[in-house]
Amino acid sequence: MKIILLGAPGSGKGTQADYISNNFNIPHISTGDMLRKEINKKTKLGEEIKFLISQGKLVPDKVLFLLIKSRIKKKDCKNSFLLDGFPRTLSQGMYLKNNNIKINIVINFYVPTKVLIERVIGRMVHPSSGRLYHSQFKPPKKEGIDDITGEPLIYRKDDNISSLKYRFLEYKKKTVPLIKFYIKENKLGNLGYYKIEGSDNITKINYLIKNILQKNKKN
Repeated sequence: MKIILLGAPGSGKGTQADYISNNFNIPHISTGDMLRKEINKKTKLGEEIKFLISQGKLVPDKVLFLLIKSRIKKKDCKNSFLLDGFPRTLSQGMYLKNNNIKINIVINFYVPTKVLIERVIGRMVHPSSGRLYHSQFKPPKKEGIDDITGEPLIYRKDDNISSLKYRFLEYKKKTVPLIKFYIKENKLGNLGYYKIEGSDNITKINYLIKNILQKNKKN
Protein backbone atom coordinates (compact mmCIF):
# COMPACT_ATOMS: atom_id res chain seq x y z
CA MET A 1 0.00 0.00 0.00
CA LYS A 2 1.15 3.50 -0.85
CA ILE A 3 -0.32 6.02 1.54
CA ILE A 4 -0.49 9.80 1.95
CA LEU A 5 -1.35 11.48 5.26
CA LEU A 6 -2.86 14.97 5.12
CA GLY A 7 -3.65 17.42 7.92
CA ALA A 8 -2.85 20.86 9.27
CA PRO A 9 0.14 21.45 11.60
CA GLY A 10 -0.60 19.70 14.90
CA SER A 11 -3.22 17.33 13.47
CA GLY A 12 -1.30 14.23 14.53
CA LYS A 13 0.13 13.05 11.21
CA GLY A 14 3.50 12.16 12.73
CA THR A 15 1.98 10.14 15.57
CA GLN A 16 -0.24 8.18 13.22
CA ALA A 17 2.57 7.73 10.70
CA ASP A 18 4.61 6.02 13.41
CA TYR A 19 1.64 3.79 14.27
CA ILE A 20 1.15 2.73 10.64
CA SER A 21 4.84 2.20 9.99
CA ASN A 22 5.42 0.14 13.15
CA ASN A 23 2.27 -1.98 12.93
CA PHE A 24 2.05 -2.57 9.19
CA ASN A 25 5.75 -2.60 8.30
CA ILE A 26 5.40 0.30 5.86
CA PRO A 27 8.40 2.64 5.29
CA HIS A 28 7.68 6.08 6.77
CA ILE A 29 8.88 8.88 4.51
CA SER A 30 8.83 12.13 6.44
CA THR A 31 9.86 15.26 4.55
CA GLY A 32 10.43 16.87 7.94
CA ASP A 33 13.03 14.22 8.81
CA MET A 34 14.68 14.62 5.40
CA LEU A 35 14.89 18.38 5.80
CA ARG A 36 16.26 18.10 9.34
CA LYS A 37 19.04 15.81 8.11
CA GLU A 38 19.98 18.38 5.47
CA ILE A 39 19.96 21.15 8.09
CA ASN A 40 22.17 19.10 10.43
CA LYS A 41 24.69 18.67 7.61
CA LYS A 42 25.10 22.48 7.70
CA THR A 43 25.18 22.71 3.91
CA LYS A 44 24.21 25.85 2.01
CA LEU A 45 20.93 24.17 1.11
CA GLY A 46 20.45 23.23 4.75
CA GLU A 47 20.91 26.83 5.86
CA GLU A 48 18.34 28.00 3.29
CA ILE A 49 15.89 25.35 4.48
CA LYS A 50 16.48 26.35 8.11
CA PHE A 51 15.69 30.00 7.36
CA LEU A 52 12.49 29.17 5.48
CA ILE A 53 11.23 26.86 8.23
CA SER A 54 11.98 29.48 10.92
CA GLN A 55 9.72 31.86 8.99
CA GLY A 56 6.95 29.27 8.77
CA LYS A 57 7.34 29.08 4.99
CA LEU A 58 7.30 26.06 2.70
CA VAL A 59 10.46 24.61 1.19
CA PRO A 60 10.57 24.94 -2.66
CA ASP A 61 9.05 22.08 -4.62
CA LYS A 62 12.23 21.37 -6.57
CA VAL A 63 14.03 20.48 -3.32
CA LEU A 64 11.21 18.25 -2.10
CA PHE A 65 10.86 16.51 -5.47
CA LEU A 66 14.53 15.52 -5.43
CA LEU A 67 14.29 14.18 -1.88
CA ILE A 68 11.07 12.23 -2.50
CA LYS A 69 12.15 10.81 -5.85
CA SER A 70 15.43 9.58 -4.42
CA ARG A 71 13.75 7.96 -1.40
CA ILE A 72 10.94 6.08 -3.15
CA LYS A 73 13.41 4.56 -5.61
CA LYS A 74 14.94 2.55 -2.78
CA LYS A 75 14.19 -1.17 -2.57
CA ASP A 76 12.12 -0.99 0.63
CA CYS A 77 9.60 1.33 -1.05
CA LYS A 78 8.90 -0.92 -4.04
CA ASN A 79 5.57 -2.24 -2.73
CA SER A 80 4.65 0.23 -0.01
CA PHE A 81 5.48 3.58 1.55
CA LEU A 82 3.87 6.26 3.68
CA LEU A 83 4.25 9.94 2.78
CA ASP A 84 4.06 12.29 5.77
CA GLY A 85 4.36 16.02 4.98
CA PHE A 86 4.21 15.56 1.21
CA PRO A 87 2.29 16.43 -0.86
CA ARG A 88 0.95 19.65 0.65
CA THR A 89 -0.06 21.47 -2.53
CA LEU A 90 -1.93 20.58 -5.69
CA SER A 91 1.26 20.94 -7.77
CA GLN A 92 3.00 18.41 -5.51
CA GLY A 93 0.07 16.02 -5.85
CA MET A 94 0.19 16.42 -9.62
CA TYR A 95 3.95 15.71 -9.53
CA LEU A 96 3.19 12.27 -8.08
CA LYS A 97 0.45 11.60 -10.62
CA ASN A 98 2.43 12.87 -13.62
CA ASN A 99 5.44 10.76 -12.62
CA ASN A 100 3.28 7.63 -12.36
CA ILE A 101 3.79 7.32 -8.61
CA LYS A 102 0.68 5.34 -7.71
CA ILE A 103 -1.10 6.22 -4.47
CA ASN A 104 -3.64 3.80 -2.99
CA ILE A 105 -4.86 5.58 0.15
CA VAL A 106 -5.16 9.21 1.28
CA ILE A 107 -6.07 9.83 4.93
CA ASN A 108 -6.99 13.38 5.90
CA PHE A 109 -6.95 14.30 9.60
CA TYR A 110 -9.33 17.12 10.46
CA VAL A 111 -8.85 19.02 13.73
CA PRO A 112 -10.55 22.32 14.75
CA THR A 113 -8.18 25.32 14.72
CA LYS A 114 -8.58 25.95 18.47
CA VAL A 115 -7.42 22.41 19.25
CA LEU A 116 -4.53 22.68 16.77
CA ILE A 117 -3.21 25.79 18.54
CA GLU A 118 -3.43 24.05 21.94
CA ARG A 119 -1.50 21.09 20.56
CA VAL A 120 1.27 23.09 18.89
CA ILE A 121 1.88 25.70 21.59
CA GLY A 122 3.89 23.87 24.24
CA ARG A 123 5.30 21.37 21.78
CA MET A 124 8.96 20.43 22.30
CA VAL A 125 11.31 18.65 19.94
CA HIS A 126 14.54 16.67 20.16
CA PRO A 127 16.57 18.48 17.45
CA SER A 128 18.59 15.63 15.98
CA SER A 129 15.82 12.98 15.84
CA GLY A 130 12.67 15.09 15.48
CA ARG A 131 10.96 13.30 18.41
CA LEU A 132 8.06 15.39 19.64
CA TYR A 133 6.80 16.02 23.17
CA HIS A 134 4.21 18.36 24.63
CA SER A 135 4.26 20.06 28.02
CA GLN A 136 0.60 19.10 28.60
CA PHE A 137 -0.36 16.20 26.33
CA LYS A 138 2.90 14.24 26.03
CA PRO A 139 5.47 15.46 28.57
CA PRO A 140 8.94 13.87 28.72
CA LYS A 141 9.78 11.75 31.77
CA LYS A 142 12.14 14.51 32.90
CA GLU A 143 11.22 18.11 32.18
CA GLY A 144 13.01 19.48 29.11
CA ILE A 145 14.95 16.24 28.48
CA ASP A 146 14.61 13.66 25.70
CA ASP A 147 13.52 10.27 27.10
CA ILE A 148 15.94 8.27 24.96
CA THR A 149 19.17 10.27 24.72
CA GLY A 150 18.95 12.49 27.80
CA GLU A 151 19.70 15.50 25.59
CA PRO A 152 17.91 18.87 25.96
CA LEU A 153 14.63 19.50 24.14
CA ILE A 154 13.87 22.77 22.40
CA TYR A 155 10.79 24.75 21.40
CA ARG A 156 10.59 25.24 17.65
CA LYS A 157 10.83 28.89 16.61
CA ASP A 158 7.82 28.53 14.32
CA ASP A 159 5.60 27.11 17.08
CA ASN A 160 4.18 30.48 18.06
CA ILE A 161 0.84 32.22 17.49
CA SER A 162 1.95 34.55 14.68
CA SER A 163 3.74 31.79 12.77
CA LEU A 164 0.85 29.38 13.32
CA LYS A 165 -1.66 31.85 11.89
CA TYR A 166 0.48 32.13 8.76
CA ARG A 167 0.86 28.35 8.50
CA PHE A 168 -2.89 27.78 8.89
CA LEU A 169 -3.63 30.36 6.19
CA GLU A 170 -1.09 28.70 3.90
CA TYR A 171 -2.67 25.32 4.63
CA LYS A 172 -6.16 26.52 3.70
CA LYS A 173 -4.86 28.28 0.60
CA LYS A 174 -2.60 25.52 -0.73
CA THR A 175 -3.74 22.21 0.74
CA VAL A 176 -7.52 22.49 0.42
CA PRO A 177 -7.26 22.34 -3.43
CA LEU A 178 -5.14 19.20 -3.00
CA ILE A 179 -7.82 17.65 -0.79
CA LYS A 180 -10.47 18.42 -3.42
CA PHE A 181 -8.23 16.77 -6.03
CA TYR A 182 -8.00 13.56 -3.99
CA ILE A 183 -11.74 13.55 -3.34
CA LYS A 184 -12.20 13.66 -7.13
CA GLU A 185 -9.60 10.89 -7.59
CA ASN A 186 -11.57 8.82 -5.08
CA LYS A 187 -14.81 9.31 -7.03
CA LEU A 188 -13.00 8.21 -10.19
CA GLY A 189 -11.89 5.03 -8.42
CA ASN A 190 -8.18 5.87 -8.62
CA LEU A 191 -7.58 5.70 -4.85
CA GLY A 192 -9.32 5.58 -1.49
CA TYR A 193 -9.88 8.90 0.33
CA TYR A 194 -10.74 8.91 4.04
CA LYS A 195 -11.39 11.76 6.48
CA ILE A 196 -10.73 11.12 10.17
CA GLU A 197 -11.55 13.35 13.14
CA GLY A 198 -8.04 13.95 14.43
CA SER A 199 -9.18 15.33 17.80
CA ASP A 200 -10.52 11.92 18.86
CA ASN A 201 -8.43 9.85 21.27
CA ILE A 202 -5.46 8.02 19.80
CA THR A 203 -6.90 4.55 20.43
CA LYS A 204 -10.01 5.33 18.38
CA ILE A 205 -7.95 6.86 15.56
CA ASN A 206 -5.67 3.81 15.51
CA TYR A 207 -8.75 1.57 15.26
CA LEU A 208 -10.16 3.55 12.32
CA ILE A 209 -6.82 3.49 10.50
CA LYS A 210 -6.43 -0.25 11.09
CA ASN A 211 -9.86 -0.86 9.53
CA ILE A 212 -9.01 1.33 6.53
CA LEU A 213 -5.74 -0.45 5.84
CA GLN A 214 -7.19 -3.93 6.33
CA LYS A 215 -10.09 -3.10 4.00
CA ASN A 216 -7.76 -1.86 1.27
CA LYS A 217 -5.38 -4.78 1.76
CA LYS A 218 -8.21 -7.17 0.94
CA ASN A 219 -9.09 -5.15 -2.13
